[in-house]
Amino acid sequence: MGKGQSLIISLVELLPVTQSQEDLLKLALTLQDPWYVKSIEFNNAEKRIDINIDFVAGSRFECVLCKTPNNSIHDTKNRVWRHLNFFQFKTYIHARVPRTKCQKCGSIRLIDVPWARRSVHFTLLMDSMILLLAQNMPVMAVAEIIGEHDTRIWRVLSHYIPESRSKEDHSNVKRVGVDETSCAKNHKYVSLFVDLDNNKVLYVCEGKDASVISSFKEDLENHNGASKNIDMFCSDMSPAFISGITEQFPESSLTFDKFHVVKMVNEAVDQVRREEPHHNAELKNTRYIWLRNPNKLSLAEKEKLGSLKDMNLMTSKAYNFKLSLKDFWTYNDKLLAEDFLKNWYYWASHSQIDPIIDAAKTIKRHWTGIINYVDTKISNGVLEGINSMVQSAKSSARGFRTTKNLILIIYLRLGKIQFNLPT
Repeated sequence: MGKGQSLIISLVELLPVTQSQEDLLKLALTLQDPWYVKSIEFNNAEKRIDINIDFVAGSRFECVLCKTPNNSIHDTKNRVWRHLNFFQFKTYIHARVPRTKCQKCGSIRLIDVPWARRSVHFTLLMDSMILLLAQNMPVMAVAEIIGEHDTRIWRVLSHYIPESRSKEDHSNVKRVGVDETSCAKNHKYVSLFVDLDNNKVLYVCEGKDASVISSFKEDLENHNGASKNIDMFCSDMSPAFISGITEQFPESSLTFDKFHVVKMVNEAVDQVRREEPHHNAELKNTRYIWLRNPNKLSLAEKEKLGSLKDMNLMTSKAYNFKLSLKDFWTYNDKLLAEDFLKNWYYWASHSQIDPIIDAAKTIKRHWTGIINYVDTKISNGVLEGINSMVQSAKSSARGFRTTKNLILIIYLRLGKIQFNLPT
């Protein structure tokens, strides 16, 4: 007797003597009349269990098209589904599925079985397991664990994620963050839209031009949302995003993400550093000392920074502009914040340091959206974390062979989607 059979028999012993292995599995599979477990076959050598399901002779079924009940069976079609493993045994369900001839609409169609979706390889419980595993590990690893090709795993995700998203309600969404992230070589990008109040990905699409904003608006309205309900947008200083938001969401205020403003000034400091090593070899290999916050530096790095600042370098002067701008983000009074930024802009634009002057002019062109931060206090910090996840997924080769697959995984892990599946 195989180990799997011994386990089932030991469980059956806990049931009334009138019940059998077949009764136990009927309960486990939540089968309802007229379906019943006809037989169970164990193959210990192949570590496999085959469960044969049948229906009571003379049964009549509902038409899948018009839902007319009590139709006779025209013929049957043999089907096989992969089910959850029974311990180390792969488990398969076999059944002859009736085709009914509808007495009302005259159609001849396969009925829907209660344990699986139409024309798929897995049972509903197996689908549930795949979704749970894919939320926490690479798809290739899921495929390896359950012993199936990864294309079958992607088919499950491709069905349930769009289906569950179609039932979402975005009527209460008011504050949205948008950002782009690279998804492949050759400058391929996806744009992500996030509900900043709930840290939830609302929408993902290919591209990063102005059309992605109109695409998001259409998706929002398809989920009971409305453009007039969006109070605030947070984005980087992309002209495409600015024009798209201004056109599609005219009633929304726009705040430019502080992370991107700080990043822009950091890049200006780094540009000055890269241009200066020709004159001072001490700056070699010091890039991250200038880019990190002072409180994040090690003792050795702080000592190095101190010695560099004593040299009256252009990089040190640019670095001081970066440090002073940090104070802007601490203001809660809009008038005081604007006065501070005006002073910062004046000194930066007269610094005679070209990269810092360029950064100051960029801030001037986006003045209102940067000042809005004092009132809104919104940023794309959650999107920065999401971008890190996307890049980590790519770098660890998790099997995202297409942009569509990457978008599915983003929804699965960061969309907080509710799946209506048995557990």
